[in-house]
This record gives sequence, C-alpha cells and structure tokens, in this order.
Amino acid sequence: MMSATLQRILPDDVLNFKTPVSGYLCPLEANIYDIQFQAFEVKDYESGRTVYSSSTPTAYPVYPGDDPLRSVRYTFPAEFLTFKTIRTALTFSVGTLPANNFRMVEMHYFKGELVRVYDFPFGFCIPDSTNSWEQIYDVPEYSHEQIEEYISSPFGHTSDSFYFVDDKLVIHNKAEYQYA
Repeated sequence: MMSATLQRILPDDVLNFKTPVSGYLCPLEANIYDIQFQAFEVKDYESGRTVYSSSTPTAYPVYPGDDPLRSVRYTFPAEFLTFKTIRTALTFSVGTLPANNFRMVEMHYFKGELVRVYDFPFGFCIPDSTNSWEQIYDVPEYSHEQIEEYISSPFGHTSDSFYFVDDKLVIHNKAEYQYA
C-alpha cells in the first residue's frame, strides 16, 4: 500500500496511484474551507430506485476502528453490480472562504488493485453557501464471475476520495463497499 510520504499532494499524484493509500494524506485541519458533506444519495438511473441515502453525516456507517470523520462503510444491493447507469447526488456546504476549482478524484480498488477512477470537477463554490451536485454516469459492465467475486468478498471493494481546492488537497476520505 502507498503511504503518506509526499509533502504536497496534487491531483496528478493521486491519479497515478495504483493501490490504496495507507493512512490519510492530509490532516483534518487542511479543510480550511470548512467543506461539510450534508447529504448523499445513490440511485439506479433507469428505475429511479434509491439504493443509498443519508442526510446526516452521523448516519454514515463507519469502518470499525477507523476515523469516523473520514471513513464510511456502504452496503449496496447485489443488483447494484448490474445497473447500467447510476445517479449520485451530493449536498455540501462551504465556510467563509471561497473554494476555487473544487474537485474530487476518487480511486476505486478491489482487493487492493485499481479498478476504476472518477474525476469530478465541482467548480467554484461561493463562501457561506450550500451546494448540490448531481452526476449521472455509466457503471462498468461486469461478467457473472466478477459479480460473484464482488458479492463473495464483503468490503473487498474500497475507495480513496481526494478533494482539492485550487489543486491543494484539503480532504481525504475512505470508503468500503459490500454487495448483499
């Protein structure tokens, strides 16, 4: 696993990671923009069925023994792996400083190997604002064998989410996923 040894982490740095990061690449204090995630929802785009919804940070299920402010554990239905397209919606607030070029890079791993990368620009966020962001995107098509492997490996799918403002890393979160 990669360790947190770099002094300044840039988006291009994390886009080159091939394995999950050990620890966190920035302290909680790096979030000088006071970005707070308030709600998150995942839906099957075709049917409109909600497969995950949380409107309070305390409702997120946390990794056992990990940082409850930066880690989450998701359980999605097994049919999630057969969806063609999903819709995600995020609500977040920004504190008193403007957040220029707010961007999220999310690296997904299965059993420690990189399986996909998402790079989402949020753009400019005005100070003291609450923002909503929606993304609709295709899900990779999995073979029957891959689906069975994901289902039979609870929490073998992990991700590192890196949030940048003006290419400076301000938040690093982790997630684990199971499909039941």
